[in-house]
Amino acid sequence: MKNSFLHLNNLHFQWKLSFVIIVSTLLIIIERYHTIFPDKTADHFFLFLVLPLVTVLFIFREKPSLYGFQVGDWRAGLVFSLAGCIITLMIMLFVAQMNDFKAYYAPQAEPILQLTVRTGLDLFGWEFLFRGFLLFALFPVCGPYAILLQAVPFTIAHIGKPELETVSCIFGGSLFGYIAWKTRSFFYPFIIHWFLAIITILIASS
Repeated sequence: MKNSFLHLNNLHFQWKLSFVIIVSTLLIIIERYHTIFPDKTADHFFLFLVLPLVTVLFIFREKPSLYGFQVGDWRAGLVFSLAGCIITLMIMLFVAQMNDFKAYYAPQAEPILQLTVRTGLDLFGWEFLFRGFLLFALFPVCGPYAILLQAVPFTIAHIGKPELETVSCIFGGSLFGYIAWKTRSFFYPFIIHWFLAIITILIASS
């Protein structure tokens, strides 16, 4: 990411980072208040994956790999993914049976193939927005704080879901951010998040 700056009196803003922060915020707001396609999954895929990729390719004229859209360190990624899936399964065997989780997630139950495809398409966009587009734009300027900062809007976007889930997002989102930074890829947080979503719905609806 080139160090081009916008100047406002004695303030100097890196224009690409400023653009990413503003665009990410607007996309989250649009998702919350508007419906573009009949299915919300398509909204998430378009708003959180397609539009950020268009920004990277045609406005920034950069490679998506600079924003974590690559396999990265696959060995570390597989270890993180396996460990993450095992840990989340152990936790959700208990948490997903709580009343508020059942009330929120049980109505989302559907045949396993449809559930797998829907959550995969839905979360691929979510993960790219936060653990790709936002994280890797923030890191050159903010350093390690980028891992925490990208988890803030991620947490706020969960308001309306079960309270325990929303509270946990600042920690889980930061951990996902660390995994993405460590592997240079958002694919592995996506795998864990995808698995988490599927088992949460399955357990809550059982």
